[in-house]
Amino acid sequence: MKKFINSPDDLVQDSAAGLVMAHADLLALNEAPLFVYRRTPKQGRVALVSGGGSGHEPLHTGYVGHGMLDAACPGQVFTAPTPDQIVAAAQRVEAGQGVLMVVKNYAGDCASFQVASDMLEMECTTLLVNDDVAVEHSTRTPGRRGVAGTLIVEKMVGAAAEAGANLYECKSLGTRVNANTASMGVALTSCTVPEAGAATFDIEACEMEVGVGIHGEPGRHRSRLMPADDIVALLLEPLLKDLSLAAGRSVLLHVNGFGGTPLIELHLLNRIATQRLRDAGLQVKRWLVGNHTTSLEMAGASLTLTALDDELLSLWDAPVTTPSLRW
Repeated sequence: MKKFINSPDDLVQDSAAGLVMAHADLLALNEAPLFVYRRTPKQGRVALVSGGGSGHEPLHTGYVGHGMLDAACPGQVFTAPTPDQIVAAAQRVEAGQGVLMVVKNYAGDCASFQVASDMLEMECTTLLVNDDVAVEHSTRTPGRRGVAGTLIVEKMVGAAAEAGANLYECKSLGTRVNANTASMGVALTSCTVPEAGAATFDIEACEMEVGVGIHGEPGRHRSRLMPADDIVALLLEPLLKDLSLAAGRSVLLHVNGFGGTPLIELHLLNRIATQRLRDAGLQVKRWLVGNHTTSLEMAGASLTLTALDDELLSLWDAPVTTPSLRW
């Protein structure tokens, strides 16, 4: 294992401290229990709290700031945050209108956020994200996994909260964004969890894992490596089937890297996917390309589609200032 690391036990804490040092104008750090929160708090607005296992950076800590999250709770690598982290974060950022907790659909995350919700003596509710169309059921959790579409949900709901939407308006909006979002990914290599010190799964140089999860979970099938054109077609087919979009519909296309894929390849995938969507009669109105929901150093990528209407487009375009997303 070759990584810039001192001890696996200290990695998450030290990384969070480094993030906050680099963005001290935006972020503050609570060391025990660990969470990152917005340095300038909201007033009289719904607060958004999210989190999950580390190793997916910049999700979630990189999206704390104006127009997105108020706090993010990083667990150990690929391990859910603890309920005490979530409770402390919610108590710190609650701004008078309740707390919306954005949760990826994994068993550990769901359990921790549910316990935290039961412990909190404030108005709060949970929004579940399950955009991964690769599998309907897995050994980790029933139903679809929450993956790169989580960022889309957090951005749009964060904009609504910033504009003054109430708690249940924010939850209803998030549910609608989630229902209009679908993702699927492909891995070319495994990743190495620091605590394990070995690759999560074995894959040959000529193979790819289609529908892989962001923790290295198996997907739909393994196949031989294909040209980029064929990989994009393979990923788009289930997304279009799931969303059933009529010709002329506007969409947001998110090309997400898993951590080990360079931008030159991600932008190639973006060009191919955009052209295929246009050929299918869809209007690609917005793009987001880069490593946003990663799996440590895994080489691979996912495609996310979100069907847009005027409201969702406006929420996506609303100003945002976070370490990893700003306009």
